Amino acid sequence: MGLELRTLAESDVDSWVRAVHTGFHRSLTISAEEIALMRPNYDLDRTRGAFDGDRCVATFRSMARDLTVPGGGSVPASAVTNVAVTATHRRRGLASRLMAADLADAKERGEAVSILIAAEYPIYGRYGYGPATWVTDWEIDLPRAALDSRYAGPDPAEGTVDLISAEEARTAGPALHERVRTRTAGAITRTADWWNRATGATVLPSFSYKQPFFLVHRDAAGGIDGMAAYHVNDPYWPGKLPNAEAEVLWLLAATPAADAALWRYLLSLDWIVRLKSGHRPPDDILPLLLGDPRAARTETYADFMWLRLLDVPAALSARGYAPLAADLVLDVRDPAGLAGGTFRLETAPGAAPRCTSAPAAAPDLTLDVATLARLHLGDESALRLAALGLVAEHAPGAATTADHLFRTPRRPWCPEVF
Repeated sequence: MGLELRTLAESDVDSWVRAVHTGFHRSLTISAEEIALMRPNYDLDRTRGAFDGDRCVATFRSMARDLTVPGGGSVPASAVTNVAVTATHRRRGLASRLMAADLADAKERGEAVSILIAAEYPIYGRYGYGPATWVTDWEIDLPRAALDSRYAGPDPAEGTVDLISAEEARTAGPALHERVRTRTAGAITRTADWWNRATGATVLPSFSYKQPFFLVHRDAAGGIDGMAAYHVNDPYWPGKLPNAEAEVLWLLAATPAADAALWRYLLSLDWIVRLKSGHRPPDDILPLLLGDPRAARTETYADFMWLRLLDVPAALSARGYAPLAADLVLDVRDPAGLAGGTFRLETAPGAAPRCTSAPAAAPDLTLDVATLARLHLGDESALRLAALGLVAEHAPGAATTADHLFRTPRRPWCPEVF
């Protein structure tokens, strides 16, 4: 084919960045200044390209992250991003070869899972990924929303809401995010670069940036336990009637009081007739804060973060389960040979769960690695997957046991687009 697949040398970065921008339909013109701003985010040992001569025609990159699992534990994760193949070189297996190389390296590094945001649903199942979190976007019709009377006004005993500067958000945000992340299954660590770009400290010329409003909730002791960023678009007033739209860019809340207070503020903005929620967990409290929840129209309900297991014992031992004494043997099939095998999962109330290799044990359930990924963060039902034929039950009641063990009271959520 005359194509070379490799991790990047420093001299490859310019060509690689241009290939990313081509693949994502951005701009063919990228300044040296912008590439210099982006370069510190690239670990060249984890950044791959396919090269046709000097021209990069396919791109792939992964990042080290910590992923929160049910129960508050974390596992090391390989976060995949910037996957693109130039249209001139499609259907040559480039993405598959780049993926195989990255997964093998991630397993060698001891990363228990690989994660990504799937641009298209059909692509990643063949690599062993399964949809592990979902996302919802709402558009709120504010004139008919009518805040529920229970949330109609702030309670000073629970804290206050204030506007803050971008610099204050950049300073206080990371600690709050980590506090929220460690109690949110599906959330991942957030870098300093994320905060710099979100607050305007770093502005990439090919990405538009408009300074948002930054909002905090402080508890009764003055500590920050919630933060949000939003834009307001106010293009015109037809018939001298307000027609402004507000868009929430992100909202973090470490307590129910902060969550409700931040939404109460956003739902009370003058002249706003539509509020776009941005990406939210599917079981977010937002619609139920409204006197008329039908005012929250679902704009998006879709799969979001996909997960691929690389070390089944490490991943399953790290998470928490329902307080149930269980001994469940899983026969996990993995055509790629990375994470398959027979494993025993043992749980008991008050005891740390344990997952171990059990090659001689008779399986209670058989499933492929992508199906186990759908169960891992607690969002999917083992019984529903069994009804689809994706889980084979060998011991009566085993699917019901798995359903009770893996499901979580709140749905997992990944707040990041990465």
